[in-house]
Amino acid sequence: MASAATWAVGVILARQLGAHIPPLALALLKNGMVLMVLLPLALLLHGHAWPTMAAAQWAWVLLSGVLGIAVADTLYFRALNELGAGRMGVIGNLYSPSVLLLGYVFLGERLGGWQWLGFALVALGVLLVARPPSQWRTQPRHGVRGVLIGMLSIALMAIAIVMVKQPLEQHSLIWITVLRLLGAVAGLAVLSRLPALRSLVTFDASQVPWPRLWVAALLGQGVSMLLWLGGYKYTSASIAAILNESASVFLVMLGAWWLREPVGRRAWAGVVLTFTGIACMLSGRVTL
Repeated sequence: MASAATWAVGVILARQLGAHIPPLALALLKNGMVLMVLLPLALLLHGHAWPTMAAAQWAWVLLSGVLGIAVADTLYFRALNELGAGRMGVIGNLYSPSVLLLGYVFLGERLGGWQWLGFALVALGVLLVARPPSQWRTQPRHGVRGVLIGMLSIALMAIAIVMVKQPLEQHSLIWITVLRLLGAVAGLAVLSRLPALRSLVTFDASQVPWPRLWVAALLGQGVSMLLWLGGYKYTSASIAAILNESASVFLVMLGAWWLREPVGRRAWAGVVLTFTGIACMLSGRVTL
C-alpha cells in the first residue's frame, strides 16, 4: 500500500515534468538518479559484496530491468502525457490481471472463481475509459493511441516482475533493485542513441525544475520501487499485484485535485468496476 501511495505521487510529479522533459529523457534521468543513490547504499549495507547468482539469473534480472523499466516506463510516460493521470491510472488496473495470468502460467499460482470474476470486472473498467466522452479528451488528441501505448507498458511491467520473482525470493531486495536499475539505465542509454529516438532526449536543462525532479525520482521511483519489489518478495505475485491497484485511487484523486484534470462519470464508473474486481480477487485465496 505504501508503494502505491508513493508511486502515485511520483506519477503526478512526472505528469508535470512532462511539459519540460520528453518521456525517454525523463525515464533515463529518474532511473539514473535513483541508481546514483541506491548503488552506494547497497555496497555500504552489504560490505561491498555483490550478490552471488548464476549467470542466467544475472541476465534474467538485468533483462527484467530493460523490459520493465527502460521500455515500459518510457511507454508509460508517453501515454501519461497523452491521457492524463486519471485515465492512465484506470488503464493501469490491467496490471494485476496480467500478473495473475502470468503467475498462473509461470509460477504455479492458482486462482479461484472469484478471482476470475475480478479479472473480468477490471478488464471492463479499463474498457470504459478506452473511448471517453468528448469532455474527457486531453491534448494531444490521440486517445486510442494513448490507450494502446499505456496497455503495452502495463503488460511489459507484468512480464518483468514475474521474471524476477524467484531471484527476489532468494537474494537481497536492495541488490535486485539495483541490478534492475542497471539494466534499465543501460537499456535507456541504448534507446537514446537510436537515430529515430534522439529527438526524445533533447530538452532545455535550464527549464527543468530540478528539485521537483529529484523528489519525483527518489520518492516516486526509488522508494516506491523498493517497497514494490518488497511486496513481491514477501508475498505471492498475485496478492502483491492486487494490493498495488490501490494506486489508481490515489491517481484519480490527485489528478483531479492537484492537476485539475476533469474526471467524468464514466471514469468514476471505471474506478468502481476495477475496485469491485479487486475486492473479488481478494475474496479468494491463491494456492501454489
